[in-house]
Amino acid sequence: MGARMLAEGKTKWTVLVTAPVNEAAPTATELNAGIDMSCDVLKSDFNWTATDSESIAEDALCDKDTNEAFGKGNYNLGVTLWRKYATAGGPDDAAEAGWAVMKEKGAEFWAYARESDKDSTEPWEAGDEIYLGGKVSCDQPQRTDGTGFIKRRVPIKPRKMHNEIVVAAA
Repeated sequence: MGARMLAEGKTKWTVLVTAPVNEAAPTATELNAGIDMSCDVLKSDFNWTATDSESIAEDALCDKDTNEAFGKGNYNLGVTLWRKYATAGGPDDAAEAGWAVMKEKGAEFWAYARESDKDSTEPWEAGDEIYLGGKVSCDQPQRTDGTGFIKRRVPIKPRKMHNEIVVAAA
């Protein structure tokens, strides 16, 4: 019998600047070569999920009730990134690979999320479940309320998403 798993520290989120060969089935090699953002994203407002699809109602003249079907999928996507600074002063470019990808409005990239019994710091492996991934673009980073660490909220819009897919063998 399977056991429930606490979600703490179990979400891995990886960003790719180059498209995987198959966006619906990236390989572990492609994902592990990407930017692991799991420790750079604020958990409390991490939005990376499908939401209710559009609905389509096309009733026949004889229908007495509305007949709806699911249409286009919708997604709620967005992350808050901590900014990182060098001890000598100024941004630490080497520690901000993810920020470099998302700091300009309209930037396009690919991102994939795993939530499983594995820790977020464990590498991707063939057969891992990806609960949501695909091509996205981001909006202008937004300053947060100025409390805590310096950070920016990045709204993200879907371009082509894939739900409940699996990491392919290399």
